[in-house]
Amino acid sequence: MRVLVVSGIWPPDVGGPASHAPEVAAGLMARGHDVEVVTTAVSQPSSRAYPVRYVSRALPLGVLHAAVCALVAWRARKANVVYATGMLGRSSVGAALSRTPLVVKVAGDPAYERSFRRGFYSGTLIDFEHAALGTRAAALRRWRTVATRGAAHVFCPSEFLRSVVVSWGVPPERVTVLPNATPASRELPPRDELRLGFGIDGPTLAFAGRLTPQKSLDDAFAAVEGVDGVTLLLAGEGEERARLEALGVPRVRFLGALARERVLELFAAADGSLLSSAWENFPHAVVEALSVGTPVIATDVGGVSEIVQDGVNGLLAPPHEPEALGAAVRRYFADDELRGRLRAAAAPSVERFSPEHVLDTLESVLERVRR
Repeated sequence: MRVLVVSGIWPPDVGGPASHAPEVAAGLMARGHDVEVVTTAVSQPSSRAYPVRYVSRALPLGVLHAAVCALVAWRARKANVVYATGMLGRSSVGAALSRTPLVVKVAGDPAYERSFRRGFYSGTLIDFEHAALGTRAAALRRWRTVATRGAAHVFCPSEFLRSVVVSWGVPPERVTVLPNATPASRELPPRDELRLGFGIDGPTLAFAGRLTPQKSLDDAFAAVEGVDGVTLLLAGEGEERARLEALGVPRVRFLGALARERVLELFAAADGSLLSSAWENFPHAVVEALSVGTPVIATDVGGVSEIVQDGVNGLLAPPHEPEALGAAVRRYFADDELRGRLRAAAAPSVERFSPEHVLDTLESVLERVRR
């Protein structure tokens, strides 16, 4: 089978698709399939065992979109199926032009996220589908629905998002849950060595991801400020970094973008992982933290509760309530028995998300669509 993998971001970018797409490409290739990648990047991505073609992000936005559509259409002509982990609209157009079946992984509602980010809409993800919208948000919503319905199959990382996608009018039999996989296992350096390397001295929480409004990091800062002696380390870049740094919050350190291997080391070194998001689907960072034995303190949004069980492998708090999130942080560090119990349960709780299991599901659907 010849598979064209499309991803909006690619290492060294930080984010779910930049982790998932290379794993899928390598996994499919290891199983004997021909794989090619189309992405966007600032410069030529590092070489892999398969071709990685890119469109420069330096192009003007309209030109960038047209160039991606053209590149997907050109490369898809040689593929049996296109698997898109991002750039839903552009992948849809490119696959349609080449008449190649399209399978997409929807990690969120792109219409909602763009509308929220650009100030077109300020409500919740759930309300967005039926809300009366302005012209631009309504156009984004219509285009998202058309592009998704045109796919031969849709993957969602969580049951929560699957129900949202079905509400767009996609037939349920064409929507499958494909959770984000745990990282490939590797031996990490001793925890004391990792803590020393990151300059960790005392109770520490870690966050990894894009620094965007979605992550509600102001709430994370407020939660940490309310607990004496706890430090928060942030790995990642994004549009919010300058504003967040300007806040000058004590005991918050910005580490910048880290390679995924270093993110895993950061989680292993920290006492816990912190996620304060206003909305989420099935965050990679939560699975990564748990996979290295680090409990997660998170807001109970989207599919987070499908990974984190309150009091079992982490603690959950309501979104938009920094006091409640701070109370969870305080409880976590005040109770040695709780902390030890959550840590012992962390890694076993995500064994069901093994890369082989995830790849089995993906491969079977791609084969079915190809046929």
